[in-house]
Amino acid sequence: MAATRLIALHKNKGKSVAACLKSRTDYVQNPDKTEHGELISSYECSPLTVDEEFMLSKRQYELVTGRRQKSDVIAYQIRQSFKPGEITAEEANKVGYELAMRFTKGKYAFIVATHTDREHIHNHIIYNSTALDSIRKFRDFLLSGLAVQRLSDLICLEHQLSVIEIKPYRERQKRT
Repeated sequence: MAATRLIALHKNKGKSVAACLKSRTDYVQNPDKTEHGELISSYECSPLTVDEEFMLSKRQYELVTGRRQKSDVIAYQIRQSFKPGEITAEEANKVGYELAMRFTKGKYAFIVATHTDREHIHNHIIYNSTALDSIRKFRDFLLSGLAVQRLSDLICLEHQLSVIEIKPYRERQKRT
């Protein structure tokens, strides 16, 4: 059962965009959580220099379009968690890569890091807010988080994994 969430990563006050990107990418690539970097895959960027490559595309965007970044969103993160014991770490990384590729349609660089430090295996997918062609930014559309969840559920069903069943409102139990 994959629980999926889309999160906009913002620039922190008092830190540069480069420092924020570096801290986020360093966290997801933590060798203690990714089996010494074995569970990291990427698209159109190197895991070793992902933060610098994201910054380079942001600078190219400014040069090509003449526009400065208005919002403080520097990248987007998708978190995808799986039911304990249902999936191997290698397969989870492949599912995460497929989710990122299908959601971004291959237009944005991304990195997929699979963490095994908890009882449930989970992916951290970070993709750049600037497109590879450096002429557009990702538009976080209304209900984009729901679109990511549905795409993740579809991919999980294709891989014979369980998904969270949405119950009608009146059948839900209250949290205590």
